[in-house]
This record gives sequence, structure tokens and C-alpha cells, in this order.
Amino acid sequence: MLDREGFRPNVGIILLNQKNQVFWGKRIRSHSWQFPQGGIDRGETPEQAMYRELHEEIGLRPEHVAIVARTRDWLRYEVPDRFIRRDARGHYKGQKQIWYLLRLVAQDWHLNLRASSHPEFDAWRWHDYWVPLDVVVEFKRGVYEMALTELSRYLPRHDNRNRYLRGGMRHRPAEETAVPGAISGMQAQMELPPGGSFDPDPQRT
Repeated sequence: MLDREGFRPNVGIILLNQKNQVFWGKRIRSHSWQFPQGGIDRGETPEQAMYRELHEEIGLRPEHVAIVARTRDWLRYEVPDRFIRRDARGHYKGQKQIWYLLRLVAQDWHLNLRASSHPEFDAWRWHDYWVPLDVVVEFKRGVYEMALTELSRYLPRHDNRNRYLRGGMRHRPAEETAVPGAISGMQAQMELPPGGSFDPDPQRT
């Protein structure tokens, strides 16, 4: 489902724990890390899509989270042709996203990367709110910066230090949890492999 400009409606999720750290997921069978996100199906509202993606990607249900805020307008990014299926080139341009800031009100053990038959992540960790943008695929960095900045005003303890660690991580992540077979610890360096590793399917990118 594309709009007239070739953008697919999508939702992004920034999930906070009680320390205002954010859920940071490692894409399955890759070394790239990102926030949960996914497309809005026909007939869904952004909030309905958010709850569906929340369960499909990290196993949480509505009762496990509280909505803190959402972005006011759509945030857009264009996807380079090399990441788009050949049959979609020419009419698919990228994603337009509504971002949600959620707080986890349940325990960590409710997180489940295998809640669906098509998992998106194979490891996860809590990370400081200002995630390092140099580990995000380049064409998404602008949207991440806009979403984090807009939603930061709703953090219970607002941090005015808009610190993007463009040189990489300065501190070891507080925690990482992996499913069997996942790369763990400092083996899972938060870098994109040569050529990128994101799914070229425009339904997911």
C-alpha cells in the first residue's frame, strides 16, 4: 500500500525501560541494529499497526506497555534502489513513519524475539536513549534523529545533551540478551557489513 508519492505507511517504536534506556535489536543473521518497525496494513490505524508489530517483533502485548507519546506528523526516508526489489523500482520510493515512544510496564522476560514465525531480531540490549547513529543504515539516520529529538521532550527525566556518538559506542551496553545461535557480547559489533545487510524487500525496509 503506497501513497501517491510512492511512500509506504509505516510505524517505528522506541521502547523505554525504567532507566530511560531503549530497546535496541540486532537484525537476524546480521551485525546491524535498529528499533522495531513495520508497515501499516490496509484498514489499520497507526496505533493498531504499532501494537501488531510490537508483538510480532518482540513479543509484547498492549498490557505490557504504556504509550508515552507519538510523532505529530509523518517522518519520511527514501530507500536507495539497491535495497529495493527490482520489480518495485520506479513506483516504490521509501517509507513514511509515525513513531511511538512506549514505556515497558512489565518485566524484561516478557520480551520474546520468537513470537512470530518470521523473527526480525536474534539479539537485543538496552541502550542509552541517544543511540549511535553511525550504526544505523545511512538512509535511515535522518529519521532516527528527528524521531529521537521530537520524542525526547516526553522523557520523564529530560536530558538536554543531544549526544549522538557518531564515532561509535563509548560505553559498553548495559545488557544484551540473545536467542540460541546469536552473536553475543562484543562480538556483535554495531557496524554495518560491507554493502549493508538490510532486507531489500520494500515491505520491510
